[in-house]
Amino acid sequence: MKGIQESKAGTAAALMIFCVFTMSVLTVLMLGVSAYRNMTDISQEGFEERVSLSYIWTKAKNGDAAGMVYVRDFEGRPALCIDEVFDDVTYHTMIYNYDGRVYELFFEDGLEFAPEDGVPVIKNESLSFELIDAGLIKVSAGSGSVFISLRGNTGIAYAKGGA
Repeated sequence: MKGIQESKAGTAAALMIFCVFTMSVLTVLMLGVSAYRNMTDISQEGFEERVSLSYIWTKAKNGDAAGMVYVRDFEGRPALCIDEVFDDVTYHTMIYNYDGRVYELFFEDGLEFAPEDGVPVIKNESLSFELIDAGLIKVSAGSGSVFISLRGNTGIAYAKGGA
């Protein structure tokens, strides 16, 4: 009888150790999943900032000509404006932040649009443009920023007004 009780006690002890081990493994897995989610969220946020800055830098550099790239106010928000002339008609490309996204709006000179009329490019909660000096624009997105140095000293200006 004593052997049967010892066998039951040993089985119960083994079962308890197995349960403690299982709970420990599940706890470590849940902590790992939480850490992974946090890392991917941070990585995604950094990706959106880098892509936003790279996109804006590339657009500004492609449109860089004297007086054709500048910062302006668009419905109460700063916007980067890039002008182009095709067949003696001026077109504007405006890049701005609206509703937590970077938007682009391409339109002919003389027409007026609202911020929601643009095309959303990428998610980005904060985007700002700052005229540092003639020929230098600071673009900030989240915790990152880039400086755009334009070719000519007269390459940029700050204009206030609607579209």
